[in-house]
Amino acid sequence: MIFRNVPRSLLRLLGALFLCAALAGAVGCGGNQPAPAATAAESAATTPGWAKGKATVRAGALPAQAREVLTLIDKGGPYPYRQDGTVFGNFEKLLPKQKRGYYHEFTVRTPGERDRGARRIVTGEGGEFFYTDDHYKTFKAVLR
Repeated sequence: MIFRNVPRSLLRLLGALFLCAALAGAVGCGGNQPAPAATAAESAATTPGWAKGKATVRAGALPAQAREVLTLIDKGGPYPYRQDGTVFGNFEKLLPKQKRGYYHEFTVRTPGERDRGARRIVTGEGGEFFYTDDHYKTFKAVLR
């Protein structure tokens, strides 16, 4: 038998994954789950120049609220917070240096928060998208 030395638990897992993949279209197996983060090889092959050397996250792996904000940005609004779309100053200097007005920020609602919370999407005039969930302490380049 070809799988003689493969542990039975691994065979069961592979069988379940195969079945899930085969049924995904028919019954929605995992259909509402966010996409997994890119592997290092996938990320390197598909990472735009502006995101090279930065932590990345696929848009589908962002929280649902962040994906909603991306949709609003694509549509041009309307935005729920008056601060949305305002200039992001990049005072932390964590994003590539650009002229003032290059970056704009948008609030990502945080369930349970009474105020705007800490989550934001920052866009750049060159098509860049960055996500922070800790109020500008760290950023991830959003791969779309």
